[in-house]
Amino acid sequence: MNDATHIKHLAAELDFALCGIAEARPTDYADDLRDWLDAGKHGTMTWLADHLDVRVDPAQLLDGARSVITVADYIGAGAADEVDRSKFTIQKSKVPARIARYAQVDDYHKIIKKRLHQLADTLQAAAPEHRFRACVDTAPILEREHAMRAGLGWTGKHTLTIHPKLGSHLLLGEIVTTLPLEPDAPQADHCGTCTRCIDACPTQCITPYSIDASRCVSYLTIEHRDAIDPALFEAIGDLLYGCDICQDVCPHNTKAARGLATTPDAYNQRPGTLDALTVLNWTEDDRRNAFVRSAMKRAKLHQMKRNALIVLGNAIRSGDVEPAAREQIKRIASDVDEHEVVRQTARNVIDWLAGSGGTDKR
Repeated sequence: MNDATHIKHLAAELDFALCGIAEARPTDYADDLRDWLDAGKHGTMTWLADHLDVRVDPAQLLDGARSVITVADYIGAGAADEVDRSKFTIQKSKVPARIARYAQVDDYHKIIKKRLHQLADTLQAAAPEHRFRACVDTAPILEREHAMRAGLGWTGKHTLTIHPKLGSHLLLGEIVTTLPLEPDAPQADHCGTCTRCIDACPTQCITPYSIDASRCVSYLTIEHRDAIDPALFEAIGDLLYGCDICQDVCPHNTKAARGLATTPDAYNQRPGTLDALTVLNWTEDDRRNAFVRSAMKRAKLHQMKRNALIVLGNAIRSGDVEPAAREQIKRIASDVDEHEVVRQTARNVIDWLAGSGGTDKR
């Protein structure tokens, strides 16, 4: 079972769009990673600094590791791509708030891991003297570097893996194994002189091949648990959960060939937007019910309400919501039953709107 071609065939049978093999060796960027962490660019994601010795060397994750089998699912175009903004200008009782593409389908962690375990079990049965460990996102492993080494694509200037034909809307998984396999050749970097992702980033947190995650909208709306700096409210716009802007403008996504890969049936399609006004009225049970089988359950209720308030503030500034929405923000700001972060955000939105003149842009 040391035939890489056969392993790729098994992965294809499990509906993985891509599969490649990398050597299980230490990262080439250990110093860069430490410098990035020392600069605090990981924000409050403290787990990225945990088990750093394991993260930089897969042999620390699995003793005797020789190879990393890397797979990818392609999630294609999402529901949020074709949002008809005009209908929301008319229906001012709703404030559409966008959701990142990966969260427009069921939780990828479980979907990928189930199939990875199937692949690992097949390999284990054929090579019982070897060991296999499946990883999806939560293990301390540098997924994108192994994907690059395995020939699944190159690391773009926005730091995400880009396949030359499928683009970057990929979800990654790995099997670290003691099985010696012939590694694939890395692909060439095709970003060239393009800076579209850097130029389009609403918070300007991207520099070539690096990102200040502490300013990234995805980090702010998903990982950051506290109040968000009002200076970033306008940049967040109508983004409720995550951000795809750097990927949406990438020419390798805009010209991604359709029909080369399909999204597995296990990924049930979810809405590309939620109504911010509805989210503001959620209870904890509402949140749990909305996020059943969703990766969005990572965000707590107070985070979702915080994000919804910022989206609502931007809608008020642009005149896309009924004036009564201001009163709802004032009510939340003084509601002792609300989470302190939610109340603080409401107060910050009120001050921010007043500082901008408080006038709707009609």
